[in-house]
Amino acid sequence: MIFRKATEKDIPELVKMLADDALGQTREDFQDPLPIIYIDAFKEIDADKNQELIVVENDDHEIIGTLQLSFIQYLTYQGGIRAQIEAVRIRKDQRGLGMGKKMFKWAIQRARDRKAHLIQLTSDKKRPSAIKFYEELGFTSTHEGMKLHF
Repeated sequence: MIFRKATEKDIPELVKMLADDALGQTREDFQDPLPIIYIDAFKEIDADKNQELIVVENDDHEIIGTLQLSFIQYLTYQGGIRAQIEAVRIRKDQRGLGMGKKMFKWAIQRARDRKAHLIQLTSDKKRPSAIKFYEELGFTSTHEGMKLHF
């Protein structure tokens, strides 16, 4: 597996993966041509030194997965850095082959390399199998998350 930062040309394939499940279909707008809002968002992410949009490729350089890491600087924890992992997706034909574990192993090491004191994630309660997977990786539920959508 090859891990690299996403480029603008990767965005259609990444959005296609993000839209390729029951929840993603309700919030993403994958079409050709891709709506400009995705390109604009990519440019913002790419310009931010604390954001890493990652592409995962197989040995044939096909995109098989993606994730985003955000590094959040805090005053708490003696000025610690917290890593947030989001938008983890694996192409449907690659699921169940151990790719998720490899992706998380890479992300955890990347967070350590950036001197983060912890890595965290959120998962929709409608994804019980994902929550079970994260627990098997050693993640524990420590807080109750809340959102206010606008």
